[in-house]
Amino acid sequence: MRVHALGLVSSLLVSVAVIAIPGVAQATDAADDEEVARKAGQSDIVVTGVQTNAGQAEVAKGGALGTRSLLDTPFSVTIVDRDDIDKRQATTIGQIFINDPSVFSFATAGTTNWWGTQIRGLGVRNYYIDDVPLLLYWGGDFPLESVERVEALKGLSGFMYGFGSPGGAISYRTKRPTAAPLLTTEIGWRSNSDVYGRLDAGGPLTQDGRLGYRLNLSGEKGTVYNGAGVERFVGSLALEYAITPDVKWYATSTYEDSTLRHEPFQIYWSAYQDTVLPKPTYDYDNLNIANSSYRARTLATATGLDWQIAPQWSARLTYGYTSKLHHSNKMFVYMLNQAGDYEGAAYNFAELDRNHFAQAMLQGEFRTGPVRHEIVAGGSFMINDSDFGLNDYYWSNDFNGNIYQRQPFRVTRDISYGTDGSPTRERQRAVFASDTLHLGEHIQAVLGARYTVYRLLDTDGNAVTNSGYRTSAVTPTFALIYKPTAYASLYASYVEGMEPGSRVGADYVNVGDVLKATVSKQYEAGVKYEHGGLSLAGAGFRIERAATIDRFTDGKRYLSQDGLTVYQGVEASAAYDVSRTLRVGLGAIHLDPRIRRVSPENADLAGNIPGQAARWQVTANADYSFAAVPGLSVHGNVRYFGKAPTDDTDRLYIPDRTLANFGLQYATVIGGQKVLFTGNVNNVFNETYWGLGNIGEARNGALAVKVAW
Repeated sequence: MRVHALGLVSSLLVSVAVIAIPGVAQATDAADDEEVARKAGQSDIVVTGVQTNAGQAEVAKGGALGTRSLLDTPFSVTIVDRDDIDKRQATTIGQIFINDPSVFSFATAGTTNWWGTQIRGLGVRNYYIDDVPLLLYWGGDFPLESVERVEALKGLSGFMYGFGSPGGAISYRTKRPTAAPLLTTEIGWRSNSDVYGRLDAGGPLTQDGRLGYRLNLSGEKGTVYNGAGVERFVGSLALEYAITPDVKWYATSTYEDSTLRHEPFQIYWSAYQDTVLPKPTYDYDNLNIANSSYRARTLATATGLDWQIAPQWSARLTYGYTSKLHHSNKMFVYMLNQAGDYEGAAYNFAELDRNHFAQAMLQGEFRTGPVRHEIVAGGSFMINDSDFGLNDYYWSNDFNGNIYQRQPFRVTRDISYGTDGSPTRERQRAVFASDTLHLGEHIQAVLGARYTVYRLLDTDGNAVTNSGYRTSAVTPTFALIYKPTAYASLYASYVEGMEPGSRVGADYVNVGDVLKATVSKQYEAGVKYEHGGLSLAGAGFRIERAATIDRFTDGKRYLSQDGLTVYQGVEASAAYDVSRTLRVGLGAIHLDPRIRRVSPENADLAGNIPGQAARWQVTANADYSFAAVPGLSVHGNVRYFGKAPTDDTDRLYIPDRTLANFGLQYATVIGGQKVLFTGNVNNVFNETYWGLGNIGEARNGALAVKVAW
């Protein structure tokens, strides 16, 4: 296997040196007991010390490798659990993964996540809820009230999940029924005047405990820090029933109705005439159109059977249906110059995305002589239908202005939210299998492949300009894992992924052209360590992806496939229990992304940094609990984001910035009830900055009180 990234070998050598250090930072028995109690569900509120999560020993569920610990997974994966989400009162992908330098989102809180999420500098389009794909196009955040944990798979997801963009995958795991009765209520506030309430209930529904439930209800309404009006309702229900001791049925469902009004407008830089951005401003009243709105109604359901066939063999059947309906009255502007002038457009459309997904998976073990095999095999089928309302689509230069002046424009015409005019019909069938060979006590070899048949149906009925096609691909993976001890692993892996083709959208001159499916490749080598209070993960990687070029020619915008984009770099993160009360963490990613092998027509892009990719991101965080005040803890983090080009021409850059966040929790007992107070301040020093498509996030805060009944 070729390994191109120069940092791979050096990363492994450093990793070996780290692993060789014996007995680093031994954890106390008290901390271990506390963690066991938390995992057992004895208390999900009262915290008496710094929580030590499982780190690289955490078990990941899903994908073609089945269920296994991160130490035995030859890819880079980050898991963020419910405790961490609640502690930082996270509402967005960017806030969930604030301490992982490789996972990032340009989208600020209180805005629509318009293609903003990245992993290793590449955009993320692959989202899964309880293993079921969900199209989060246009608005890319899933409601977190029903979520137990969120996993980020970095890099190519072709083997693990099938067709998808090479940026990686975000996988949500919803809350499941609890063995003991559970009832918590929470009320909260976010600046400026946004209030919310939540209820979380669960437990057995029958005396024998075979049927359990988990119910979550949440409502939110008010105005947040940037002047946007938020109105949301979220409801979720999970059921589990033990048909027999070996066969269990489950079902989950989450529904969200969310409307975001008069959020700051989305910004495009393609018409910008200068080379330095305007001075950013947090006078949000200048950036909002009073009666603009974006509404999304999201439904995610899944059901299935888990069957423990034999002590070492299990099977899972899954069926899921997801849908998302978008109604857009969202405002966009083309920024023109450093003085802050812009041309604005109202964007009205409706889209309904629907997805049916079925999968059967078998996982088990057997031996051939001295070799132990872990087998995962299965098949899946997916129907994806998207209906974009091209007949009622509207995009027009309705207003112009300056970001330092009030914008009086209001939408006064009637808006129709029909979804007819531009349907997309996709079908996927896949089979996959992997074999993890345990070659003795310390070495594992992973061999796997997924075969996928993909169809984009012809929906325009025009034999001359056929919009459909069919393709198939085998996406393999090969990996070696060396475990010198049970709590450390070194790995090297190779994986391929296929990105499905698509039709060029209506905002391009070559609308209707079909971009064919492309194959991406990833080489990765890394280290994982989890022991004695030290959690460590590092990787060197190289990702090769077919380039999609967005160009303006003679004032007209075209989208085409040309050349190759290469993202190579090194990432590392570590967390350490300095004492029973203090835990610190550090992380960094360094990217060397380039555009290569372009045609003579695009020769001026050769060697450029791909748009939106920053070469550096660095994070630092700490959690501290006060021994003198039981139940009181504070936490904080700092994140640096390096400058990034707005597009592939590298003519204009989003400047770098460093942001700091701070929060606290206080757990106590009032009137015999466990009560948890939580507060957070984001962008503590009110740093002003530009995002890619939006102004930054001004200082804002949140407070909440949660009661366990």
